[in-house]
Amino acid sequence: MAGRAGGVVGVVTRGRLRRSRAAGWLARYDRGVQTLVISILGEDRAGLVSSLADVVSANGGNWERSQLAELAGKFAGIVVVTVPEGNVEAFRQALEPVAAGLIDLQVDDGGTADTEDEGGHFRLSLLGTDRPGIVAAVSGVLARQGINLDELATETRDAPMAGGRLFEAHVSARVPTGADLGALRAELERLADEIQVDLSLEDLA
Repeated sequence: MAGRAGGVVGVVTRGRLRRSRAAGWLARYDRGVQTLVISILGEDRAGLVSSLADVVSANGGNWERSQLAELAGKFAGIVVVTVPEGNVEAFRQALEPVAAGLIDLQVDDGGTADTEDEGGHFRLSLLGTDRPGIVAAVSGVLARQGINLDELATETRDAPMAGGRLFEAHVSARVPTGADLGALRAELERLADEIQVDLSLEDLA
């Protein structure tokens, strides 16, 4: 019986510890947080993301969103974090050792959180023979329809059979309320025929 009682006390104690930590976390965020946008450019090296994440965690922050990539030996990206308002200055100072090994690291105020009043989202995929001007042509269509890009990822690679180079692109975008998706599809189909690429458009919830 004594052993069981001791075990029960241990469970209760751990439960209280977990609740205490959760309460502290919630209280910290009740005091308010600030959204910061970190842009990074530097030589690619092991541990860079880990170093940045450690600074965010050590200052009570939360890693919200990021787009990071290695291209041609360079590492670049954007990270959105939230940091308790009272820790912002300490957070900026703690980033200085990380920035010292980079070409550039900037921290900007992120303003308010993203709104969700857009008309919707879609994903566009494109594949075809590489040629100058593909990105300009596609982005021009989207701009004329008032479409705001969230993400654009592109790559070129050798064609497996016919030779030459292939160009592939994936776009995620937001559609403003009232946008004419029919007109967008029609213009993209005309563009695909004109520049001879395979193009697909997927509506997202």
